[in-house]
Amino acid sequence: MLLFRLQKVKAAPLKFVTDLAFEDSWSHLFMNTLAPLGYIKVSSIRMQGLLLLFFSKLEHVPFIRDIQVTYTRTGLYGYWGNKGGVSIRLSFYGHMLCFLNCHQTAHMDYASQRVNKFESILDAQTFDTKNTPRILDHKVVFWFGDLNFHIEDQGMLFVKNCITNQQYNLLWSKDQLTMMKQKEATLQKFKEGPLDFHPSYKFDLHSDNYDTSGKKRKPAWCDRILWRVKPKSSLSEDANEDGQNQEDPKKQLEEQHKDEFPLKLSQEFYTSKMEYGISDHKPVIGIFRLELRKIYETPLVQVSAEGEWSADFDALITYSLLQTFPSSAWDWIGLYKVGFKSVSDYITYTWVKDYQVSFTEELFQVYVNKDEIPVLGGECVLCYYSSNLQCIVGISKPFKVQESRVAIEEGLVPENISGLDETVAS
Repeated sequence: MLLFRLQKVKAAPLKFVTDLAFEDSWSHLFMNTLAPLGYIKVSSIRMQGLLLLFFSKLEHVPFIRDIQVTYTRTGLYGYWGNKGGVSIRLSFYGHMLCFLNCHQTAHMDYASQRVNKFESILDAQTFDTKNTPRILDHKVVFWFGDLNFHIEDQGMLFVKNCITNQQYNLLWSKDQLTMMKQKEATLQKFKEGPLDFHPSYKFDLHSDNYDTSGKKRKPAWCDRILWRVKPKSSLSEDANEDGQNQEDPKKQLEEQHKDEFPLKLSQEFYTSKMEYGISDHKPVIGIFRLELRKIYETPLVQVSAEGEWSADFDALITYSLLQTFPSSAWDWIGLYKVGFKSVSDYITYTWVKDYQVSFTEELFQVYVNKDEIPVLGGECVLCYYSSNLQCIVGISKPFKVQESRVAIEEGLVPENISGLDETVAS
């Protein structure tokens, strides 16, 4: 999995509306870069200049389910989205994960307000599900972004000398987030790796020099990545009349489930990247190792292309439901080029109910109109998209769409050209 969070993405009204309609330039950059490496964009959410992107290897995509996104504005008394949080939550092989990207209140003197805003985001963001309606209900929570905590008390010269000599540990005790964690119970639930890297704020543009403007802002670890793995619930100890403790059977089942399907998370890398200079912040990256036992290992749907495919005749798709799930008349099957970039990067699609031609108790068939199939052919896959779960729940094996013989004979396309029709694919 790859997560990218950005802030201060251009959000002028016309630019913002255009980005909503056609994807923003940052999303395009990441998709174009990662698609050749086998990653697709699974989900994203944007609130004005705050953007969160979730990518995954294709092999994991059918096991990423129940995707929901939400946002909370905290700027201008909750009416403006220049500050706040956006989140993506999902089930990964049955384990519930949540990713929260925040841009917190600025300035040195507002550490307590930053904590209050964070707690208000935790309270405000809810999801349409019984088991994990709130962020902290998820088994794993990542909290990251420009949290805007600063370094208190220490003077500019001392801070810069510590950075130059890589004596970062001398600054930790005055880091506001570290200080607030000592007294705020909510923050104590989250872990963070050691701050053994250059503070990510504030730099002159296109340089490695900390702020040389008239304001000369003090360096700070504003950009952070924290995480929380939900601890095992302590069983309720309601004493009965005999003075014995009674255990809640539901909680017993939850504990048994956790033991049967364990999950471990560890951080392997945490640093700021000094080579980037397009912002007054340096990007911060974290690499994590997630080990888990899969609660399920088969996709919800098995889908395949039937017979030969070309633009000369209608094509058939066969699919079967391998597990029970909330299917819908709005479910569809998309035809994608191998190496596609996102769920919306399909060549064409067909509704599973409207274009159904036959079915049994186990197998269903739908057709694809020949006019929707690319005349130049190419390597493709089929993906079944669940409207209720908001995700792909089945992917076919790659197959070849043949070049249209009719189009070649009529001189509409050169003979022996392989690859998809770029016009159709775009």
